[in-house]
Amino acid sequence: MEQYFDAQRPLYEVKANLFKGLSHPIRVSVLEVLTRKAEVSVAELLTSTGLEASHLSQHLSVLRRHNLVVAERRGSQVFYRLAYPQVADLLRVARALLGEILQTTHEQLATSASLPELVQDLS
Repeated sequence: MEQYFDAQRPLYEVKANLFKGLSHPIRVSVLEVLTRKAEVSVAELLTSTGLEASHLSQHLSVLRRHNLVVAERRGSQVFYRLAYPQVADLLRVARALLGEILQTTHEQLATSASLPELVQDLS
């Protein structure tokens, strides 16, 4: 198993491993659910995501391994919460950044649509 917070590794490698935990849409979706409530049971996550239990379990394992969530067992139920409040901040910043990227792309497309076509005369 990899060490994600090994003091001997360069910070950029540790950061890259953090982003590996965010690199799947289902994991981002799970984190988004966890940003809305202090803690969520696995049963609620199954309902929110529509995933099968085994599939959700694999993604939760990745999120735990990358220190993005923590789990707590209470009787027969397991509850998850964000490991750090900054995870919610990171998701919020990502949404804002994506909004700006989409706006810029939209503006560029609108500008390019209004440019006259360049036609080369090869005669």
